Amino acid sequence: MPYTFVPLDFERLPVEESRTRVRAFRDLVRRRRSIRDFSPDPVPLDLVDAAIEAAASAPSGANRQPWRFIVVRDPETKRRIREGAEAEEHEFYERKAPPEWLADLALLGTDWRKPFLETAPVLVVIFAIDWEPETRPDGTEGRHKGYYVQESVGIAAGMLLTALHSAGLATLTHTPSPMGFLGRILGRPRNERPFLLIPVGYPAPDATVPDIDKKPLDEVREIR
Repeated sequence: MPYTFVPLDFERLPVEESRTRVRAFRDLVRRRRSIRDFSPDPVPLDLVDAAIEAAASAPSGANRQPWRFIVVRDPETKRRIREGAEAEEHEFYERKAPPEWLADLALLGTDWRKPFLETAPVLVVIFAIDWEPETRPDGTEGRHKGYYVQESVGIAAGMLLTALHSAGLATLTHTPSPMGFLGRILGRPRNERPFLLIPVGYPAPDATVPDIDKKPLDEVREIR
């Protein structure tokens, strides 16, 4: 059945208020940094849940909402995830990564060791749902394929990172390659594909980050 259409809930702001809000948001997200030095201090689950609710409001192809957010707090499960990630990362660093990639990673001081996967109090693992089982009108079982799954889940992931940052939490985007071990450890069905692994917590008191710059506006925006 087609959707029922309802009036749009939208507030048109005065231009000066729009400027104030967008600049405050810009300044907030500019302070976000990826960290690898986490404190083990616990994180209130309601903060993570509210951030996931924000992420799950993201636009998606045909409103299929092709995402699943798995929140991991169990120490044993985090240990298994660390072991799986380190096994893949060791293979990557030692055998798979091209020299230019290793040279770029060396600037950031990263290697195959990932202790933060156990230290961070929460891991959020995002899975992309490529298809969902469905029963056809004739009673046969089939697959309902997703639309723009990669793009949709990418938008939701960005919103999750921003929401967690706005809550005063630190994060890291981690993508061990390949990531199939996450589905096995977390018991996910075969239609769900690991997309992103995000440690969440508070920075350790002695946490440091690389002194890097972002490209200025004129390098990332063109006006035609």
